[in-house]
Amino acid sequence: MRYRKLGRSDVEVSEISFGCWTIGGPNWSEGSPNGWGEVNEDEVTAGVKAGLDAGVTHFDSADTYGNGRSERRLAAALDRLGVKSTRVVIATKVGWFPGTAEHAYEPAHIRHQCEQSLINLKRDCLDLYYFHHADYGPGDRYLDDAVATMNDLVAEGKVRLKGQSAYSADDFERVVPKVQPAVLQFHANALHDGFIRPGSRVQKLMEKHNLAAVCFGPLGQGLLLDKFDPKSPPRFEEGDHRRNSDSFSSEALAALKPKLEQAKARFGKTTEDLAAVALQYVLAHPRVACVIPGFRNERQAKSNLAGADRTLSQADLEFIRKTLA
Repeated sequence: MRYRKLGRSDVEVSEISFGCWTIGGPNWSEGSPNGWGEVNEDEVTAGVKAGLDAGVTHFDSADTYGNGRSERRLAAALDRLGVKSTRVVIATKVGWFPGTAEHAYEPAHIRHQCEQSLINLKRDCLDLYYFHHADYGPGDRYLDDAVATMNDLVAEGKVRLKGQSAYSADDFERVVPKVQPAVLQFHANALHDGFIRPGSRVQKLMEKHNLAAVCFGPLGQGLLLDKFDPKSPPRFEEGDHRRNSDSFSSEALAALKPKLEQAKARFGKTTEDLAAVALQYVLAHPRVACVIPGFRNERQAKSNLAGADRTLSQADLEFIRKTLA
């Protein structure tokens, strides 16, 4: 395992870290599924152990992942393994779960969710706390007060580093100067690499402010592992957000299949080969500190880790951009 610092901070994380959205299980937000399938807590613990044994030092969660279940399951797994949570870097987020507040970025709600996440994770301090999106209300109504509240949490020692997650370059450019995070989090993989391409607007923003990127979805939620059959597309459980995604339709899978065949001919046919290439593709880009593939069990955890020491040549990167992106 190799390690990188988070931007201008002194916090170091494993290049391959673990995302914990998947371990929150099924969930809904305002009637729409925003979770994953059911998980077994013993299998989650085995996955966490596999990560720790391979040198994973960073786990990423959020208050909305299973409405706290992800955070609690991570803490429980570390407890079962006899590992103090302060031995690893733990990130979580606020923003998609509003509770009874009018908006999730109301100062009182941010503070409440921070305190609840500390309880769930059995921590006195969150190593990295993200604003989960850049919707700060009409006209950014909540932005100034949300930033002030986050800064207070840092001053009080409850948050170590601030992070900002968002879904467009416009959003990042608008809010980063005010939030002044150390870390940005966004979606990036070989199918959708707009944020991480050299010369992109977000790359320039990170260079200007000396920011690191933590990238979620590096495996394309399994699409890059060639695990789905176009002739028999997956049927996801109630509460799994993929249930309503066109990316898993027969048509989309059939269009992706020949591209994956080209990748397999060059890099290898196993799930581990494909996972290694997918993760290293994202890690090869400037300002990326780590990727956070999800896991539900030991097998998936080990697949994520199989290519930790693999590298891609410039020719490999160009081939992937031409073939998949």
